[in-house]
Amino acid sequence: MHEASLPFDLPAPAPGTMARASAMAVRSLQGHEHARWDAFVDACPEATFFHRAGWQTIMEQGFRHDSHFLYAERDGRIAGVLPLAHVRSRLFGSSLVSLPFCVYGGIAGGSTAVRLALDEAAQALARRLGVGHLEYRWREETDNTHEDAPDKAPAGWLRKPLYATFRRPLHPDAEQNLLAIPRKQRAVVRKAMAAGLHSAIDHDLERFYPIYAASVHRLGTPVFAHRHFALLRAVFGADCEILTVYHGQQAQASVLQFYFRDEILPYYGGGSVLARSTGANDFMYWESMRRACARGCRLFDFGRSKLGTGAYDFKKNWGFAPQPLPYAYRLVRAAALPEVNPLNPRYALFIRAWRRLPLPLANLLGPHIVRQLG
Repeated sequence: MHEASLPFDLPAPAPGTMARASAMAVRSLQGHEHARWDAFVDACPEATFFHRAGWQTIMEQGFRHDSHFLYAERDGRIAGVLPLAHVRSRLFGSSLVSLPFCVYGGIAGGSTAVRLALDEAAQALARRLGVGHLEYRWREETDNTHEDAPDKAPAGWLRKPLYATFRRPLHPDAEQNLLAIPRKQRAVVRKAMAAGLHSAIDHDLERFYPIYAASVHRLGTPVFAHRHFALLRAVFGADCEILTVYHGQQAQASVLQFYFRDEILPYYGGGSVLARSTGANDFMYWESMRRACARGCRLFDFGRSKLGTGAYDFKKNWGFAPQPLPYAYRLVRAAALPEVNPLNPRYALFIRAWRRLPLPLANLLGPHIVRQLG
């Protein structure tokens, strides 16, 4: 099997790691190795859905960003992985991120020596590319390949407390999951049930995309291209599903969700202007939970939200405890981290103006902007 080495020299191993590193190599993922990479990810406790090899296709074909999916190999076996993509933006600068457009990333698997080798390779790559910064989107606290205390960023790395994720185990009994929802939100779900709302699995984007696009437009956010969602479904197959909520024949809310091992991740969701009054949004997430329970899933991942936002409060109101995301950043050429988030006052005017754009125009322009955000 052909195995490609990195197109640059790795730095010398840290003191004391020479013997361990001699039997290990860091390589770039090749197209014919996706199944091998995914076999490691499926078995690796630290890996997430966003470590899957299919994201290399999404980065390159969907967003036209160069990908650098690195893996450490020892004795002919993958010992750790680090998916990276290079985002080049005229608006927001250049960055090397694990992984853009994904809520989780960073190094998955391996011993300290393996993680150190991958981290050193990523930093060497970041310097060669001349990016502003290198970013790891860790889901949980980690030593980040160093021996520093886990409650602070390692030397040379920065932290920016901006996001939290919301994850909770699912009970095998659906009724117990319903009772676990706090009373006020549970009442909304029950009211939606009584009003006759129902859900169905869609096999195309016909209902999902218009609902989603209109929903993010109302928030003042540029939309992803239709082809992005089509590519997600093509790449991830049965692990990428669309659930739509109807009132009679009228679609009122829809969500594209991922399955990974025994987890479900409702990822891209939206509701119509009627969804708030009918409870369709709450009912949609309940149906996602109920169906996942019937499928044998044991964990519901509500995804990340920015601190201080309505989405953050919505998930807390569902009884989910926020878990701060310890994203780590290393400056390469930039003097400071860019403040690319809608809470930045600089973008308030843009958000207000975007909301006023006609929806067809926003759908046309949005994909060209959003691909630069990462």
